[in-house]
Amino acid sequence: MPDKNQIQDWFKELQNNICLQLEKEDGKARFHEDIWQREEGGGGISRVITNGNVFEKGGVNFSAVHGAMPDNILAALKLPKADFFATGISIVIHPKNPWVPIIHMNLRYFEMSNGRNWFGGGIDLTPHYIIEEDARHFHHSLKEMCDKHNSRYYPDFKKQADDYFFIKHRNETRGIGGIFFDRQEGSESEKLAFFEFVKDTGLLFAPLYCSIVNKNKNREYTEQEKQWQLIRRGRYVEFNLVYDKGTKFGLDTNGRIESILMSLPPFVEWQYNFQPDPHSIEQTTLSLLKKDISWI
Repeated sequence: MPDKNQIQDWFKELQNNICLQLEKEDGKARFHEDIWQREEGGGGISRVITNGNVFEKGGVNFSAVHGAMPDNILAALKLPKADFFATGISIVIHPKNPWVPIIHMNLRYFEMSNGRNWFGGGIDLTPHYIIEEDARHFHHSLKEMCDKHNSRYYPDFKKQADDYFFIKHRNETRGIGGIFFDRQEGSESEKLAFFEFVKDTGLLFAPLYCSIVNKNKNREYTEQEKQWQLIRRGRYVEFNLVYDKGTKFGLDTNGRIESILMSLPPFVEWQYNFQPDPHSIEQTTLSLLKKDISWI
């Protein structure tokens, strides 16, 4: 099993790789980099892209932080008092075109001073308009990658994604899901094997997303469709601020606030009691924001 320094170095290299591929796909904008330090221990590299040809705002963040674990997180994780080390990469991309979906990926490694350690993360897609062909392509690609490692990974992690990326107060999923896994522990050989799975997940991100972006980035859209994008972004904000564990962990451990909130879109709208036309494409998308839909 690689040590924590080797794992954090791999995540840092993944950040470089993904930023280069996204810049190439955008064709105009470049990532702005901030290197930051955390007073309690560690730091990170935040990279943000704005006002591109394709990407209105996006962040690809790396961090490696350590220190005393806050008591409320220890209680939530049901862990004894200990120091922690956490490293990983977190990505959210908000495109200009409403026919291009929002994407999110988080991959992380967590280590406690009492000897416990685990991997977590996932990748999920949030279309403003669900294009079923793209949804099937996304899930098929994830399943194909998962099946290389374990035939149970895709069905298990897909269900976890459906359950996790769920906006309870709206009774709708955030998007079409993907895969989500947390606290993957085990023997040294099992963790080594799972790290290979984590790496394959990270390497799949850019080519998979760029294939969907490239297919839809030049599609024409109306002002009404742009308005719908702003409303759907509002749902994304609601989930991240109310339910997302990564946001809560960052705030509870005195993380860098600009990096924590980089997931929020630049423009968003909440219309009071907005109801789409019953026969509209917007209503069709809402009808597909349900748990346990099979896209394979």
